[in-house]
Amino acid sequence: MPDRFAGTAAERAGLVVLLIATAVLYLWNITVNGMGNQFYAGAAWAGSKNWEALLFGSLDPANFITVDKPPVSQWVMGLSGRIFGFSSASMLIPEALMAVAAVALLYGAVRRVTRSGYPALFAAAALALTPVAALMFRFNNPDAVMVLLMMAAAYATVRAIERASTTWILLAGTALGFAFLAKMLEGLLVLPALGLAYLVAAPNPLRNRIVQLFGALLAMVLSSGWYVLVTVLWPASSHPYLAGSTNNNFMNLVLGYNGFARVLGRNHGGGAGGPAHGPATAPNAAAGAPQMPAGGRGGFGDQVRGVERLFTGEFGFEIGWLLPAALLAVVLVLVSRGRAPRTDLVRAAAIVFGGWIIIAGGLLSFMKSMVHPYYCLSIAPAVAGMLAVGVHEMWTKRHTIFGRFGLAALVAVTGVWSFVLLHRNSGWHPDLRWAIVAVTIVAAMLVALPWTHRTHARLAAGVLTVGLIGSLSGTAAYSFATIGTAHSGGGPTVGPARAAGPGGPGGFGQNQANPQLAALLKATNSTWAAAINGSSAAAGLELQSDKAVMAIGGFSGSDPTPTLAQFQTDVQDGRVSYYIVQNNGRDRGANNGQTNGGDPGANNRHDPATAPIPGSGQPNPQQGDADPTDAPGGPGGFGRNQHTDITDWVTAHFAPEQVGNATVYHLTGYHG
Repeated sequence: MPDRFAGTAAERAGLVVLLIATAVLYLWNITVNGMGNQFYAGAAWAGSKNWEALLFGSLDPANFITVDKPPVSQWVMGLSGRIFGFSSASMLIPEALMAVAAVALLYGAVRRVTRSGYPALFAAAALALTPVAALMFRFNNPDAVMVLLMMAAAYATVRAIERASTTWILLAGTALGFAFLAKMLEGLLVLPALGLAYLVAAPNPLRNRIVQLFGALLAMVLSSGWYVLVTVLWPASSHPYLAGSTNNNFMNLVLGYNGFARVLGRNHGGGAGGPAHGPATAPNAAAGAPQMPAGGRGGFGDQVRGVERLFTGEFGFEIGWLLPAALLAVVLVLVSRGRAPRTDLVRAAAIVFGGWIIIAGGLLSFMKSMVHPYYCLSIAPAVAGMLAVGVHEMWTKRHTIFGRFGLAALVAVTGVWSFVLLHRNSGWHPDLRWAIVAVTIVAAMLVALPWTHRTHARLAAGVLTVGLIGSLSGTAAYSFATIGTAHSGGGPTVGPARAAGPGGPGGFGQNQANPQLAALLKATNSTWAAAINGSSAAAGLELQSDKAVMAIGGFSGSDPTPTLAQFQTDVQDGRVSYYIVQNNGRDRGANNGQTNGGDPGANNRHDPATAPIPGSGQPNPQQGDADPTDAPGGPGGFGRNQHTDITDWVTAHFAPEQVGNATVYHLTGYHG
């Protein structure tokens, strides 16, 4: 068996070259992204300082509150920081190496399905050159490790289907369990496709297949459930508050804030006004702000709910390049293998990759809450794998009209759709789109011809290769442009650099540097150098000062921690040195616009969720992964100060002083 999949020397050399090229491409100048998303960078820094913070994914090494996601991503980045010292490089390099691993796993899966290294190389290259992959595998959000684990589960399932392997299907379940611990239910979106493929195609009796799938389900539960048990059995009073939950319970976070409420829009409304491409949303050169398009679109990344979402706006640029052809490939492969045996591995692959695209992509398309465009990374391996399997299947059937025209259609669709996407950003390398459509259309016409002679077959293979290179040119160009651009904040976007809001491309929610405040916090020796409303602001201060900062209210500002009594106790015991209000000229009041004790500083809490994009009149989406318009605490609660009692108490008992762009209250010396 191993020899069958070893491939030719050329195939092996191609794989080595591709993996090295992927590593070089993704590692090149990776620190240009700095701390990326400060929200997650703060947690990685905390994990590099404290083992309990690493275990729970705490935002601060004093373990006041976690980030609003499970901790697998923080485990990787935090451990790297502990080993090599925390820095942008130690945090982001593991993310890039995950891309190399995902590319290798996709190669392995497609290689086993097609019995050829060439379509596997095409699939792997297509994934590496997907813009959203080039963006998120160089960033510090949890999506990279989640997608790597999803791809690992798909690879293990393909291996399991080959020989009805119990070991491999259990490994698939284990990988999905850890994908759940990376980003909860999103990591399980591939599960139905994997289960169906194994149930249909594994070469053993149905009863055995069902038993094996139950075993895989148990493996998934065990590989994720141990952490859930840790959060339940560990005394709540001695572990950090689980951000995003309403009762410090992990499953409340899974099923509510990061689960069904997000899908159904129960506590996450639509975002507004994210940057987008193309004439309809071109940046205003004077104001430096994106303009809202006409026609009922909108939302972050100019998105619209429904089938169109993945093909339009920012989604189209991040994942749309090969998506139409991949969906066509699902149909072509299923038709082509219609009379194949039940155990046919190619049809099983269509169920794996096609089901993955349809289930995960369908959920992204119809989610009622705000959906960050980079969520589409969750289907990137499936798109690349499905298209490669489809191309190979049509190539093997090129002696038929169906095979030739199917192959021609796949090439032509990629070229035409690349033209459409590039036309939406028509000012950027306008000649590129014409070259792509010309090459792919000519190649499609030629591969549709009946090349029957042996020499002609080699020529047809060369023409197809040229066509496939042309089909990847648009997505590759956008990926190279993405890698050449610095990204930060909660809404990074792909493609060439363009006018951006605060903090750079996607940088809304990033803290402005305040050297005076950082120096003030560095001099403290208390458990928390300061307290501030919101996790994003707290993380930014931690990264500037290398000191723990208490994030009042967590990510949304509305988590029910701390209570006023708890905060007063911490202050009285000397555990918090300062209370900070950041003033950047665009904040909402701490009391939702109401005055507070006559102190103007108290009404200028840093509130990036509701701060308008300069010049646009539109609110900004927050940093991280939640919806800025709604969160626990009621409609419109996101970013609002739900802890005004703490603000009121501080402003009534302590005098303010201005430190850089912040109003600071010195809390030491209070005795009740």
